[in-house]
Amino acid sequence: MFVKDIMTTQLLTVSGETPVLEATQIMRNNRVRRLPVVKGEKLVGIITEGDLLRVSPSAATSLSVFEVNYLLSELLVEEVMTKKVITTSPEATLEEAALLMRENEVGALPVVEEEKLVGIITESNIFDAFIEMMGLKKTSARVTIEAEDRMGVLAEITEIIKAHQVNIISLAAFPRPGGRCEFVLRLDTKDYKSLLAEIEGSGYQVTHLTSRSEERRVGKECRSRW
Repeated sequence: MFVKDIMTTQLLTVSGETPVLEATQIMRNNRVRRLPVVKGEKLVGIITEGDLLRVSPSAATSLSVFEVNYLLSELLVEEVMTKKVITTSPEATLEEAALLMRENEVGALPVVEEEKLVGIITESNIFDAFIEMMGLKKTSARVTIEAEDRMGVLAEITEIIKAHQVNIISLAAFPRPGGRCEFVLRLDTKDYKSLLAEIEGSGYQVTHLTSRSEERRVGKECRSRW
């Protein structure tokens, strides 16, 4: 999956000459936390909630509301925006974008192609892509299998699943200490007892099992508690 597949292309932008007060209102009205700053179609900066908080007067200020609003209306975006923007390209992979965001501790990356702003990818886009890739919205059984980390072990497990005519919705592998590997599979079936019995009978260990309905129930319980 590539950045171009999941990025947001309907963009809200401002120019450097936009008053900070206006930019703040745009963010509030549209419930966004950042605005790319453009000159024509070229990206020249980005302004975030953090930038706005940095220039906003504290609660201890002696200024009146009218004075504060006047000062912010006189302050322009170009004076407070971040000018050295970390960007990505439409052809970058989802993993590359996620790593770039994590390493630089940013919540979004403007997407630039030939110096033209063409989109933005955010943490929410990454989460949505993860949910889609893992098939979390589909009726399925989530199975965790632990096995020896060696060549061909995954092929052996998937052959067993194929023999039971069960479709694999998603699969992820996680190395574990001691030369072991953990495979997390989502299987498109509700009748998994005989399948799992054969997997364990072949020497693999099924360490966890949940169904889609059980996950939804647990998720509701967590939301009610927190």
